[in-house]
Amino acid sequence: MIKCLVVDDEQPAIDILVYYISQTSYLELVASTTRPVEALQMVATMDIDLVFLDIQMPDLSGIDFVKAINGKSKVILTTAYSEFAIEGFDLDVVDYLLKPIRFPRFLTAVQKVVKEVADKPAEERKSEDDYIFVKTESKGKLLKINLDDIEYIEGMKNYVAIYRGGQKTLVYTNLRDLLNHLPAQDFIRVHKSFIIPISRVTGLEGNRILLSGVTAEIMIGENYKSDLMDIIRNKMIT
Repeated sequence: MIKCLVVDDEQPAIDILVYYISQTSYLELVASTTRPVEALQMVATMDIDLVFLDIQMPDLSGIDFVKAINGKSKVILTTAYSEFAIEGFDLDVVDYLLKPIRFPRFLTAVQKVVKEVADKPAEERKSEDDYIFVKTESKGKLLKINLDDIEYIEGMKNYVAIYRGGQKTLVYTNLRDLLNHLPAQDFIRVHKSFIIPISRVTGLEGNRILLSGVTAEIMIGENYKSDLMDIIRNKMIT
C-alpha cells in the first residue's frame, strides 16, 4: 500500500482527495490536515509515502514545504493556478494536479508513483515486502509465504486461496484485508474474486488476463479494469 497524506487549507479540497484515495485499492490515507506546519511534523514522524500538497497556504507554502521535507516523501502538487507548475517540477515533484481535480487525472498522477517504486532495483526494496505470514485453515498454524512464489489469489467466501507452485493454501481472511498487506507496486486486485502479481501478466484476451504459469481463467472485473489498464498503458508502445 502507498501511504498518503493530504495537505490543503480548504476542507472541501481535502474531502475530494480523501474520497479518491478511498476508491483506489493500493492507496491508504494516513492523515489529512489544513495546517502545513502540522503536516511537516507528520512527514518527519510517520511512515508517509506520498503527500498531496496544495501550493497556496497560509504560514507555509507548498513550495517551501517540498523544500523542507527534502525528498523524504513523494509529492503531488495541487492548486487552482497553473502558473506554479514550472517551479513545482523544478523541485522534482511527481506531478501537478490542477483544480478541480478529475478522478482519471488523479489516477494518472498516482500511477507515476507506483511506476517509480516498481522501477527500483530489487535490492533497494524493503526486505519486509518479500514475504508474509498467514493463518492457515489448520488451527494454530502459521505459514510463511514468499511473495515471488504467488501465482494468483482467489477469494472463497470466508477464506482466500493463495496459489503457488501448483498448490493451494487456504487462509482465513478476505481479499481486501490481504491486499492491504501486499506491496502495491507488485499486486493488484482485478476482480471481486482475484488478486494477481503484476509481474506475471503476459497479456490480455478480451476480459481474460493471461498469467505466466497459470492455466486458470482470471477475468477482469469492470470496477477494477481502469487500474490495470493504467499500468499496461504506461508500458505500451503505440
